[in-house]
Amino acid sequence: MAAFLRFLLIGLTLLAAARVSAGDSRDDGQVDMALIVSVDVSGSVDERRYELQMDGIAKALNDPEVIAAMLSGPRGRIMFTMVEWSEQAEPAIPWTRLASREDILALAARVRRTPRPAGEFTCVAHMMSVVHDLIVPTLPVAARRVVMDVSGDGVDNCDGEDATADMRDRLTAEGVTINGLPINESNPEQPLGAGAYRAPGRPFENRANVAEIKTLEPWYRQYVIGGDGAFLVPARGYGDFDRAIKQKFAMEISGRPPASTRIRLSAAASPSPTNPDGRAK
Repeated sequence: MAAFLRFLLIGLTLLAAARVSAGDSRDDGQVDMALIVSVDVSGSVDERRYELQMDGIAKALNDPEVIAAMLSGPRGRIMFTMVEWSEQAEPAIPWTRLASREDILALAARVRRTPRPAGEFTCVAHMMSVVHDLIVPTLPVAARRVVMDVSGDGVDNCDGEDATADMRDRLTAEGVTINGLPINESNPEQPLGAGAYRAPGRPFENRANVAEIKTLEPWYRQYVIGGDGAFLVPARGYGDFDRAIKQKFAMEISGRPPASTRIRLSAAASPSPTNPDGRAK
């Protein structure tokens, strides 16, 4: 009997130790992911378009599916920051820990109150440089994944495609996955995103091959997205932004994008034919 009691005591001690260890793994300060939401506020984004973006992000954060994805990881929490960019890029919301439904709803309300900064040009490479140098290094805790979510309605008209691809590669080399939400805003008289192609001193008509651009997906696929599992979710204009950002948050936070949307780092530099919904053929 004494031997049995000793065996039982040892078993209970080991079980308690395992529970403490499991609790520590949730309370070790680490998070399941760090999400950088990068929002275009260039000159083509008027007040209405800006409000549609902020309202879309807030609605996505209020969505039960998105909330569940944020809280269902092994540690039950993520870090979130929002960067607004044009020719400048700066954090509109600093790194914020989300560990409860209340945290997430408070963040959604804060997003809706965020004022629009001044901006004119679409400087994607510069934004990525700021994220690389100032945003990722200031992440206050370790994260299992770091994901940047880039949305915008035009190509880089400050530093060009090579600079954008170079900064994309520098971020992905450090383990950051970059997903894209190209906003397809156009009309029959104007090529897609014409309002965004206003490089300093360069008329819109002088941009090489811009007349052939009908959707932004090929440009985003070739120069913006990258990293393991990177994907695109296009929006059919700003009125469709809320649908696209909700779908995108649910996919990237859960870490389970549809297989047809995923790429690997080695494929990031090569454009792929796309269907109208942005998925690779």
